[in-house]
Amino acid sequence: MTITKTKGLYQQILAEHPFLRDLEPHHLEFMTGCASELHFGAGQYILQEGEAAEHLYLINQGKVALGTITPSRGFTTIETLEDGDPLGWSWFIPPYHWHFTALAILPTSLIALDGKRLRGKCEIDHDFGYELVKRLAQILGHRLRMTRKQLV
Repeated sequence: MTITKTKGLYQQILAEHPFLRDLEPHHLEFMTGCASELHFGAGQYILQEGEAAEHLYLINQGKVALGTITPSRGFTTIETLEDGDPLGWSWFIPPYHWHFTALAILPTSLIALDGKRLRGKCEIDHDFGYELVKRLAQILGHRLRMTRKQLV
């Protein structure tokens, strides 16, 4: 379910989110125009491995298990994400399909940022693109370390 908020409220939520902290005001303004809010109940899948990845999600409130599903073990949690964590990088890298599955553990509120619009802005505004890539690279590195930790 999508909830409509005023532009000013989205801008405040995004400005205070750890993933976007210290982002240039004009870049934050653009991201505000790409934002919508989604709510998931406990036990609902937010995204599933292999599905089209169309958004960058920012956890506003809640708890999410990020993991993978295997035939032998079922859902295996790689990491638990909470308020202030970003969710999803697959929207940025072709072929734009999720590499993990995310399951809401508690009722969860997310800010969804339109991935196609973000990619387009990155092509036009390389300063914005570079800033976003630096932040996404941190997510990728962290997810790799967490996945490796689960395998050990």
